[in-house]
Amino acid sequence: MAELRTDSFTNCGEYLYLAEDAQQILSLAIARQTESGELSRAQLLEIADELGISADTIAAAEREWDIKKYELADQKLFDSQRQQRFRHGLSQFAIYGGFLLLFLVLTGGVGFWGGLVKALLYLIVAPWGLKLSWDAWRIYRPNEYGYRKEFEGWRRKQQVKRAVGGAVRRLLGPS
Repeated sequence: MAELRTDSFTNCGEYLYLAEDAQQILSLAIARQTESGELSRAQLLEIADELGISADTIAAAEREWDIKKYELADQKLFDSQRQQRFRHGLSQFAIYGGFLLLFLVLTGGVGFWGGLVKALLYLIVAPWGLKLSWDAWRIYRPNEYGYRKEFEGWRRKQQVKRAVGGAVRRLLGPS
């Protein structure tokens, strides 16, 4: 949260707000002013006119918000798919690893089958567990650069899928 500054007064004794703080204050005030929580475009333009904001600036801001809104929706879908894929991998790991451990306990870890299960645990389950740990770290504690890179790659794939799907639908025509 922004720190309140006490030295931000004009010569007239009027308090000066940072642009970000003013934006948040106005956003809260507009939200409280509207009863239904929604504004019509005409109301938005009227408020902007009262604030001295041109209709062109509002139109540009609307386009920017529209782009950002779709990006946020894509990010939610991306995050959801990553977490779902991780949980699926974790459940597979738990089932296979649990089965191998149970088998190891039942055989007492001796003989051919016990040795085979131990080898499987060391050669397959341990690296699989390390990979799952790495995936969990990437998904639940992402760094900004890596996350952005993965998200952009995923988003490009989604756009290609949509474009190909649209082209196929146009080629096949109405069903």
